[in-house]
Amino acid sequence: MRLSIRAIAIQPRASSFISQLDHTFSLSKSNTCSQFNKSLFSWNQLKPNSSKCRFPKLRHRWKQYQGINHWEGLLDPLDDNLRLEILRYGHFVDAAYCSFDFDYSSLTYATCLYSKKRLLDRCGLTNYGYRLSKNLRVTCGIHVPTWINKMFRWNCTRSSWIGYVAICERKKEIIRLGRRDIVIAFRGTITCLEWLENLRATLTYLPGHVEAEESIGPMVQKGFLSLYTSKTTTHGSLQEMVREEIERVMKTYTNEPLSLTLTGHSLGAALAILSAYDITATFKNAPMITVVSFGGPRVGNESFRKQLEQNGIKILRIVNSDDVVTKVPGFVVNLDDVASQGDVNMGILSQWLHKRIEEMQLVYADIGQELRLSSKESPYLTNGDVAMCHDLKTYLHLVKNFISSSCS
Repeated sequence: MRLSIRAIAIQPRASSFISQLDHTFSLSKSNTCSQFNKSLFSWNQLKPNSSKCRFPKLRHRWKQYQGINHWEGLLDPLDDNLRLEILRYGHFVDAAYCSFDFDYSSLTYATCLYSKKRLLDRCGLTNYGYRLSKNLRVTCGIHVPTWINKMFRWNCTRSSWIGYVAICERKKEIIRLGRRDIVIAFRGTITCLEWLENLRATLTYLPGHVEAEESIGPMVQKGFLSLYTSKTTTHGSLQEMVREEIERVMKTYTNEPLSLTLTGHSLGAALAILSAYDITATFKNAPMITVVSFGGPRVGNESFRKQLEQNGIKILRIVNSDDVVTKVPGFVVNLDDVASQGDVNMGILSQWLHKRIEEMQLVYADIGQELRLSSKESPYLTNGDVAMCHDLKTYLHLVKNFISSSCS
């Protein structure tokens, strides 16, 4: 008996995940680096070219590569120009990881290691032609007991640096791109409270939206929304920071073509989608918005997906088939497949299950145009564990070497 329901545990063995933060998705890079050491020549080629950027001249075709036609005809086989653009945005995300202070014993833990002027230079992105204009912080909405906070101060960091806004300012790069590009880059989950927010997997309504009588309104994962909107007495919310900077940028560059590209890995991919939605909902004259998502989890329900499409947001979701994070949280239910099979009993059962899952607020939808890859196709990643399959370096490695779904 086949039900058209794809069910995945929301976060299996959560306590194990939290107790091993340094060894799983925190990108401490130990497992990944050991695997890639077998192919250093391959990973070295993923790094930004320190002497000269050799990216394609997009000019009048830039909207095509930003997804104006949903990347039709560019993904399978993967267009070489699009490949280079994906890798370029991946380097911006990698810079967010490289700039994060991972040292728990440091007084500057969970902050940015470099100043705004030095960050892109220290991460090898000097020749990309961008200037970092704003640092971004994220705040967790979870409040832990005071005694835990005193005993594990580093483990209960509520507010931490998560990424940045960078503006393309080099004239040659603006000409190559065909517009002035603004990049917002987000890292993935690192701190303990961020992990706890990830586990709050039930859906919740977006602010300003309520359940309609005939249909369910747009809903998103509770933990992601909490991270996006929470703030402290000393730090504003990520939502406020993004809105403030986008408003400033739009006022500064009013008489030239602009594009806004949000990119992130894992949790960062989810926050990129929430930020993109919030920008279009806040600014009616927003420039073209594209999200390049690496290994992102599910973010919202079907109504939220439709709202993103109506707002004109283009999302390229890069997925490793062997990455469990892209299959959580919640369930994806497709009743159309059952209806097409013509089995009345199965249809009734599926509708009943869908209703029960919906009541638990766990019915999600996959969002965006998908570029599906597989780490099993790479001879260097055949023994990859869960962390390896989710690592950003794995994604960049797969993008660099992917030709088409019919060619290994």
